[in-house]
Amino acid sequence: MKHALTTTRAQNFAAWYQEVISEADLAEESGVRGCMVIRPWGYGIWERIQKLMDAQIKLAGVENCYFPLFIPLSFFEKEADHVEGFAKEMAVVTHHRLVGDGKGKLVPDPESKLEEPLVVRPTSETVIGAAMSRWVQSWRDLPLLTNQWANVVRWEMRTRMFLRTSEFLWQEGHTAHVDRDDAMVETRRALEMYRAFAEGPLAMPVVAGEKPENERFPGAVATYSIEAMMQDGKALQAGTSHYLGTGFAEAAGIRYQDKEGTQQYCHTTSWGVSTRLIGGVIMTHGDDDGLRCPPQVAPQQVVIIPMLRDSDEDDAILEYCRSLAAELRTQSAFGEPVRVLLDTKATKASNKRWAWVKKGAPILVEVGPRDVAGGNVAVLRRDRLYKDDDKLASSFDPRDGFIASVSATLEDIERTLYTEAKDRLEANIRRDVTDLATHFAAEEKVVGWVEVQWSRPTGEALTKIVDQLKGLKLTMRNAPLDAAPADGPCFFTGDAAVERILIGRTY
Repeated sequence: MKHALTTTRAQNFAAWYQEVISEADLAEESGVRGCMVIRPWGYGIWERIQKLMDAQIKLAGVENCYFPLFIPLSFFEKEADHVEGFAKEMAVVTHHRLVGDGKGKLVPDPESKLEEPLVVRPTSETVIGAAMSRWVQSWRDLPLLTNQWANVVRWEMRTRMFLRTSEFLWQEGHTAHVDRDDAMVETRRALEMYRAFAEGPLAMPVVAGEKPENERFPGAVATYSIEAMMQDGKALQAGTSHYLGTGFAEAAGIRYQDKEGTQQYCHTTSWGVSTRLIGGVIMTHGDDDGLRCPPQVAPQQVVIIPMLRDSDEDDAILEYCRSLAAELRTQSAFGEPVRVLLDTKATKASNKRWAWVKKGAPILVEVGPRDVAGGNVAVLRRDRLYKDDDKLASSFDPRDGFIASVSATLEDIERTLYTEAKDRLEANIRRDVTDLATHFAAEEKVVGWVEVQWSRPTGEALTKIVDQLKGLKLTMRNAPLDAAPADGPCFFTGDAAVERILIGRTY
């Protein structure tokens, strides 16, 4: 069977992923190593994520603000674990001016060397902590809930578009609280917001849980994540939420006077998701014809393609399509007007169809002269592209009936994508594995994850386990919050287990 892409998932999943990005016009290389140009369709998906996520953030009482791209190196040095965790990824500015070298090239002017190097923002705990130390004086100022939408830079050695790039876009929430309990409520609230967002607008099932000690955010007391399973069985960390304790507050001097007049350090949190979510959508929902975009984050939910033939009927077809688009926009799906695009580019209709199939527009509508005469439309759902006989599964519906049902159809597409991915996730988590090396050496295309019981070892015992897993190219993902209680020995140490943890390969 011939598909729109030249590489299938079964042949080469990594190459397939890159081809989807290219053919769906999501992003392209920029000429700067590890940095990408996000094209309009890809950025449109990010804008939808931003809009929907930002509404949830504000609903929780969090206010948006903006902090500098450049952070003094001394800010990082105040928190030892933090600077150690990010040191190898920091891009550093040391000069503020260039001069000619007399040979036609520009070089840093030795006289423009900065008194203190500036780090290009890898994350903003330190600079936001400095601001919070000024903003918080009394218990009445708490909780302080902030968020920013920004770009960050982490100098990655191995890059892959959307999944791991030197520069990426994200939101980062930073909050300060009177005590641990209040901060933990916020940490778990953000985690639940991410879980619900992933499983709702992104139709991407995830496992929410706590990271093991070795996987914590640098300087954090506890890190929580949502983990998604890609179609090749690998895990994608799709969002994180961190309880930072008082460590960052002590480093930045974030203190408040409590009700008794005593000075106390704040308990802080941070949480974020990034453009990595787009990579997750691709690898969760994509097929051998390209992207399948969940309707809530699709820049356009319905694309109308007029079947023009340079004939006298073309004007009538276009007028029919314009009217159809206008009526569809009066319909509501997921609490918003349906987003509709009428594609009038001077391109063959069949080429347009396959271009939009590759982009993953949820619903394609084709209109020809017979449809105009009969008051019909030809509808193609992107989640169900083919019939059992491998022919396109276009349905020929009365125009009014299609308009009336478009909202229900979009909701059904989201439900179908989620159910398909959820079934795959559940089918590929094994709880009966006794030998990791044997299991992960299997030749199946999807090996998935293994759930085992463990005792939360620390120190040398944990280091030994991490090294053992690293040798198998495995990592501990998280301890699922909704896992069954531990009821046996630790898989690694034989000690009494306290929880269950997921193990797998990861991006």
